Amino acid sequence: MRILLSNDDGYTSPGLHALYAGLQRIAEVTVVAPEQNASAASNALTLNRPLSVYEAPNGFRYINGTPSDCVHVALTGLLSFRPDLVVSGVNNGANLGDDTIYSGTVAAATEGFLFGVPALAVSLVDKGWAHLDCAVDVAVGVAAELLRELTHAGTPVPALYNLNVPNVTRAALRGLQVVRLGKRHPSQPVVMQKDPRGEPIYWIGGAGGARDDVAGTDFHAIAQGYASLTPLQLDLTHYQMLDACRSRFAVDAAAEGPTT
Repeated sequence: MRILLSNDDGYTSPGLHALYAGLQRIAEVTVVAPEQNASAASNALTLNRPLSVYEAPNGFRYINGTPSDCVHVALTGLLSFRPDLVVSGVNNGANLGDDTIYSGTVAAATEGFLFGVPALAVSLVDKGWAHLDCAVDVAVGVAAELLRELTHAGTPVPALYNLNVPNVTRAALRGLQVVRLGKRHPSQPVVMQKDPRGEPIYWIGGAGGARDDVAGTDFHAIAQGYASLTPLQLDLTHYQMLDACRSRFAVDAAAEGPTT
């Protein structure tokens, strides 16, 4: 079995190196990751300039682009094979609830999913890499189960998963819960400063705290000492509004007859 591994923290990230070592226990692993940190890049693709692929001394390949660029280039021309699974991480910080919209870690996994490859995004909740080994163990366990499913099913079933692991020892981890995404409060206001010329500059404010952290959400699972696993989908259609929107906006030109 073959795994394509990427991330959004860059090819030198401790989380990437640790996950690479862990995943090698269960599969052949190829790394294609960003040259630099691309956190919060979401699903951006680079269309205004060419991309270059480099190879580090350890064999990791890296690209001067976004996480989505890395997986896109890997799957559409760089690799001579189609991986069985795309894994992204381990991210240095949580990707819970609304964070998934902005996350470059989730975006790299999403790009694999869009090409029909099962994908897993992995994040360590608190920054600083404390107990990274626990996150790697949990991620390898989930990845092994996904590969086992492929072995039995034969044909890959496109699926996208978001995994968050608290910074605790393996012994202290209470288990893994499959949960839905929670929601955050709105982000804090931007922080305005002035540059050396006296012109205003703005820093994006911090993320809002959890406002939907009841049982069954990823926020709640993490707070209770569990790892959280959420299956994701990309259909943004608001199905409950379709009929109301049709009655307000839909126009049948043929029924109205010719215009003059």
